[in-house]
Amino acid sequence: MRRNMRKRSKTTHRAVAAAAGLALGAGGLIAVNVYASAHESGNGNSTKRASQDQANQILAAGTTTINCPDVGAKLTSVPNQAREQVDKELALLDRQVAEAYQRLQTSAKAIQQDSNFANNAIMGPLKDKRVATIDRIAIAIGRSGPRPQGLESLAACALRDSGNQGQGQGQNQGNGGQNGNAGQGGNGPVAADFVDITTVRPNVQNPRTSQGASQGVFTTRCGVNANKLHNSDNIIVAPGVGNGAHHTHDYVGNQDNDAFTTNDEFAAAATSCRNQGDKSTYYWPVLRFQDGTKEFDAQQLGGGAEGNTGRILTASKVTLNFVGSPRGKVVAMPKFLRIITGDAKAFTNGTANANAAWSCTGFENRQLTDKYPKCPQGSSLVRTSKFQSCWDGRSIDSANHRTHVAFADPRTGACPNGFKAIPQLVQRLVYDVKAPSLGDNGKSSPFYAVDGFPEQMHKPITDHGDFINVFDEGLMNRMVQCINTGRKCQ
Repeated sequence: MRRNMRKRSKTTHRAVAAAAGLALGAGGLIAVNVYASAHESGNGNSTKRASQDQANQILAAGTTTINCPDVGAKLTSVPNQAREQVDKELALLDRQVAEAYQRLQTSAKAIQQDSNFANNAIMGPLKDKRVATIDRIAIAIGRSGPRPQGLESLAACALRDSGNQGQGQGQNQGNGGQNGNAGQGGNGPVAADFVDITTVRPNVQNPRTSQGASQGVFTTRCGVNANKLHNSDNIIVAPGVGNGAHHTHDYVGNQDNDAFTTNDEFAAAATSCRNQGDKSTYYWPVLRFQDGTKEFDAQQLGGGAEGNTGRILTASKVTLNFVGSPRGKVVAMPKFLRIITGDAKAFTNGTANANAAWSCTGFENRQLTDKYPKCPQGSSLVRTSKFQSCWDGRSIDSANHRTHVAFADPRTGACPNGFKAIPQLVQRLVYDVKAPSLGDNGKSSPFYAVDGFPEQMHKPITDHGDFINVFDEGLMNRMVQCINTGRKCQ
């Protein structure tokens, strides 16, 4: 009720695709190459029809997703006067992609009947909407500072093969409506997204520790979200916009976390943390068991209406540790510092900001980024998020929510020039979830998947975490002293 009131006020598939010549150019036009095969009579029109038919089959099978340039990631400077409008316009871009993807998913028949449907009815209009939205972003920034150049080149989107071809997409196999291993929402996960953790070689390497390193650990205990505080907002990326994440989050720590919470409200709120001096907010996309359960958000945006379906799993254990620097002392974080680790759009954006780490208890020296682990009996699923540990010394946020913080060098542990080492949050989530049955497409034991933007196909590489520092000054200073003197504290 309160939130509503505030709202009012404030692989085989690759071969097929290659044969069909399915591509989308910068102008948004589907291109189908004319090719000759042993099965063709040599008639060019017949060949073209066959190519287009195969391309349409790929589109109609629901194995294609939409890949749009991430405009927000390209913004390096947004004046304070323009920030509110820019944030809302960026959230609108996300909504436009989600809506276009949903239409793509429900247009199989139209695509089969009309070879130009995807371009004319979905991709073309999407580009037009993005052109107008990006123009408003440039105008808003230009009113208070230099107008950004080149943003218009980010308007066109592309169709991308999702990697789910031949993976049981859309074939109902029971499990309360589960669509094979294409997930209940029809957009993942698939069997190819999983790997047996016992087949993975150890791959964890730690940076060298120098003399004078800060080796203490400060632990804050904030629970596992047993009270089920959930919403699909994102106060960091889309403040003031409901459903800005297009997927549901778990929250621990601060209990007043939604898209409309101000810093003053964070500071005055209750906290689930044992130490009441920690009112920070820690949040991450929920993990769901694809068993057909109708959750509270089964019909809502951010939930089932955008392909995030199944039983929400509460972690059996959540560990929040702040650790030091292998190169020297750390300094206090500024209050209300915002940090995002990982990339919710890494499947289409690429891996530059991806930071997913999936493993199993007993095997945590083997970390996966682009696969979900299948854990052996007696072993639990683990999600680990390491947050940036270097701060620019000035800002609590930045235009793209990334450049004010950075990761230390993975080999030496050194921060970039001009950055200061701060306590590094290491977040570890443990889930007691039954291993999926890969041989029968999740029929006897359903898949699990992380929530995400619908066009990201629930890929494991999109896992991410969010943190806003709302430690009181005294407790933050105690944390820094604890870490710098090599102690274990809480």
